[in-house]
Amino acid sequence: MASKPDGLRQRPTNGAKGNGHAVGPTDEGKKMDQRLDQHLEYEFGGPWGVVAIMTGFPILMYYLWICLVFYDGQLTFPNSVEDIQPFFGRMWEHIRVDASPSLYAWKVYGGLMIYQLVLAWIVPGFMQEGLPVPSLGYKTLMYKCNALGCLYITWATAAALHYFHIFRLTEIIDNFGHLMSVAMIVGFVVSFGMYFLTVATGNQIRMSGNFIYDVFMGACLNPRIGPIDLKMWLEVRIPWVLVFFMAVSGACKQYEQYGYVTPNMAFMCLATWLYLNACGKGEECIPQTWDMFHEKWGFLVIFWNFAGVPFSYIYSVVYMASHDPSKYQFSTITYVALFTTLLTAYYVWDTSMSQKSRFKMQTQGITTFRNTFPQLPGGTLKNPKFIQTAHGNRLLIDGWWAWSRKPNYVADWIMSLSWGLCIGTASPIPYFYSVFFIAVLVHRVGRDFERCGVKYGKDWEKYCSIVKYKFIPYVY
Repeated sequence: MASKPDGLRQRPTNGAKGNGHAVGPTDEGKKMDQRLDQHLEYEFGGPWGVVAIMTGFPILMYYLWICLVFYDGQLTFPNSVEDIQPFFGRMWEHIRVDASPSLYAWKVYGGLMIYQLVLAWIVPGFMQEGLPVPSLGYKTLMYKCNALGCLYITWATAAALHYFHIFRLTEIIDNFGHLMSVAMIVGFVVSFGMYFLTVATGNQIRMSGNFIYDVFMGACLNPRIGPIDLKMWLEVRIPWVLVFFMAVSGACKQYEQYGYVTPNMAFMCLATWLYLNACGKGEECIPQTWDMFHEKWGFLVIFWNFAGVPFSYIYSVVYMASHDPSKYQFSTITYVALFTTLLTAYYVWDTSMSQKSRFKMQTQGITTFRNTFPQLPGGTLKNPKFIQTAHGNRLLIDGWWAWSRKPNYVADWIMSLSWGLCIGTASPIPYFYSVFFIAVLVHRVGRDFERCGVKYGKDWEKYCSIVKYKFIPYVY
């Protein structure tokens, strides 16, 4: 494998045949990649659609938080036409008083960002090769996968800060609104800042020519600082670390108030730990994903990881931390069903993601994989079945992927639904995650399948005839 001075690598390929070498695109495939690596059409409703998203989502996040904390978890509306103006006045007052971007919130959120950047830079890690990037002449980038070590250090640091009363973890949930505002500001500043920096340095790719749309979709594909790939760093180190510590913060608050932690809150601690730990222990699989390989680093990804994920996926914890446990108590059998559903969905999600990512690595000639905890049975397919396309790529039709085109999406969504089910019918707001998430997944599937249809042509039709179901076998 050749290594260049610029850090890019070129793996030797043998067309689409393999024979022990990495599988590369054919000449026909390269022409198609060149076509697809340009701006072809507007998505998300075009410029006006992305403006609506960029303004609407922050407003929605404030509104749902206000309803959750100040209106007993129920949606609130103006009582009459005359109440419309006072209603907005009340909403603004909640934001002004309880969600101002305070100096303390800046210290907490900024401290986490800096700490995670420093850890990502200095902690040793496993070097994983990414997929060949068409815009880089099919060279590959190396990714430093040290998230798991960084997470262990972060957990130990947080435990020490809490134990010695330097920073009590309950401060996270108590300052939820203030932290959310800071996260939103960071999301906007980084999104616009990266756009201007990328254009100024001439590294933009796949541009539409419309300013606000290009800010939303992003201008750069592989932003890096030293050994840190910023896109991969932000996908794990901020959102899911915060999500987990939100749950832990809620558990600490319950323990301080009641002397115990409810099974519902324990469920959320387990659920968020599973997700965070999976991101860390399987970090070498992330470079094989669509997010790393194709998605640019714009508002769509930046804002959602800085603010959207940590402050809108965790509403059940916010509700439980501010309401009496009697409002969301279940029977023992219900708790057993809830935990069983979570663990089953997690197993399918973890192993299906592992199967697909390691299959992609195998097509590159990579056969040695990390052994991090926990490695679940079925995560690696031996001699997997696949369709060899005229493009040069291979389409997996084995393991979970023989039954569904997106088994990971199904399992991921079931986990998101369980995050709302853990409080039952006490409030509709914690179900926002699963409702929003299914809309995102359906949209992503539409984008993915449309692109695959163009990219693979008749081979995609053959694939769809073999793997008939998009999501749930024998259902849809």
